Amino acid sequence: MKIGDIRQLSDEELRAEADRLHRHLFDLRAQAVTEKLEDPTMLKKTKRDIAQILTVQRERQLAERAGSAREEA
Repeated sequence: MKIGDIRQLSDEELRAEADRLHRHLFDLRAQAVTEKLEDPTMLKKTKRDIAQILTVQRERQLAERAGSAREEA
């Protein structure tokens, strides 16, 4: 998933996508343990996608706080 695509998602869609990716990562780890994982790079790619989503969520939180701080001043 590209960062541009992630930035276009709404907050609710980001939460849903993060939940989906966490479940997918769990499944990939289970496959890795049972040696049925076909593409080991999927673990890294999934972790990266989760990190990007969490980063966008945090950026939005900080932007919201900065906006509210400006309104109070």
